Amino acid sequence: MAAQKITIEPITRIEGHGRVTIHLNDQGKVEKSFFHVDEFRGLEKFSEGRPYFEMTQLTQRICGICPVSHHLAAAKACDAVARTEPTRPAKLLRELMHMGQMVQSHGMHFFHLAAPDLVLGFDADPAERNVFGIIKADPQLALKAVNLRRYGQQIIERLGGKRVHPNFAVPGGVNAPLSSKDRDAVAGELKTMVEIAKVAVGIGKGWLEANKDLAASFATFPSNYMGLVDMEGGLQLYDGEIRVKDAQGKFVAQFKSEHYLSHVAEHVEPWSFLKFPYYRKLGWPGGMYRVGPLGRLNVADKIGTPLANEEFKLFRQINGGKPVEGSLFYHYARLIEIVYSLERIGQLLDDPDILSNDIRAYPPPTRVPGQGVGVIEAPRGTLFHDYSTDENGLLTRVNLIVATGNNNWAMHTASGLVAKAFVDGTKLTEGMLNRVEAAIRCYDPCLSCSTHAIGKMPLEITLVDADGTVLDRISRS
Repeated sequence: MAAQKITIEPITRIEGHGRVTIHLNDQGKVEKSFFHVDEFRGLEKFSEGRPYFEMTQLTQRICGICPVSHHLAAAKACDAVARTEPTRPAKLLRELMHMGQMVQSHGMHFFHLAAPDLVLGFDADPAERNVFGIIKADPQLALKAVNLRRYGQQIIERLGGKRVHPNFAVPGGVNAPLSSKDRDAVAGELKTMVEIAKVAVGIGKGWLEANKDLAASFATFPSNYMGLVDMEGGLQLYDGEIRVKDAQGKFVAQFKSEHYLSHVAEHVEPWSFLKFPYYRKLGWPGGMYRVGPLGRLNVADKIGTPLANEEFKLFRQINGGKPVEGSLFYHYARLIEIVYSLERIGQLLDDPDILSNDIRAYPPPTRVPGQGVGVIEAPRGTLFHDYSTDENGLLTRVNLIVATGNNNWAMHTASGLVAKAFVDGTKLTEGMLNRVEAAIRCYDPCLSCSTHAIGKMPLEITLVDADGTVLDRISRS
């Protein structure tokens, strides 16, 4: 047979639009493949000239899936621009909102986006291999999944007024305290949510154990890893220093967020609008790293809540204490983080300062705004916001490195490995191509968030009359 190309477009059960092209040789075997991100967002450029304090609202409009992550990263960057340290109660409340975001986002991904492959099978009928198939197969599990996501979203709503695009964090703190009524309501459901999370962990671990050989080989490759940790090496999602470890689990670096540009660089390939970040001192492509749940657990030494830490110890045993490399283990790591986030919610609610009215610090009027960097662990990984302003506080430069962007090379590599392992052009099946998509879904990409470069984009405009006749066509390569 003649060499040919297979295009998977769009990749399903992810946020945003991406495609994979698989190039076959004359024998129908995969020769190479590419993960393309074709979306374009110019947020960095069109933010210039705006007052810096608008960024807490502006940046979260990038996405309806993880707006809280951008909201809080922007707030941390604005704190730095204004040279203002938020009060302790404000930090606790921001972290509480962040934990609600982690619960709802991770819960949605596992139950609604990943579970159809795991519960129903990679080769199941695509008409059934979706959330409706999960509802049909296990109605009680589906209800638990909806309940868990609802719980996380309601935390966001109680603090920020609405579940999507909340209005809460401001430079120097937050704009409203937590009421005792809302605190008690959140606390009252916590035990039930932890039990649902335990069920989810059991499902994920059970599937991995039953499919041990597949999990060990599916999109498995060495890389560096990145994530936030505290000074004792414990997992952190809201605040901490950035740690990098290599493929053997050896310490590479640990640095403060404001120094990120000394450590992170970005590579460009002609077949994607999405850049490829890498650890600068290791060069390209040797400095490629992974972020998100797997990356975070591979760089952390411990987790600061009891149930999650016990699961973390089991996670560390998967590869004999070395970094876990299989992409399917992202799901297990994600479930451990749900448990941690719920336990952390309990810790935050028990803190006496959580009900304090001391929720905002104001910058001294004599200080001139400058540059500020805010870093947070979004559900999908490490998220960088970097703003520079003029003396009036108007933005002159904005740089975002988004979690999905950090995993760009990993998704390209993972999908390519799975294509070579499973796709056979001589007897092609839908299930083969679904496995390629599933490799990308392990990373839970949010492509709308991740593409924001300005530059020359391919563009074609075609003028067609009512009969379908092409009257004119102009293009830009």
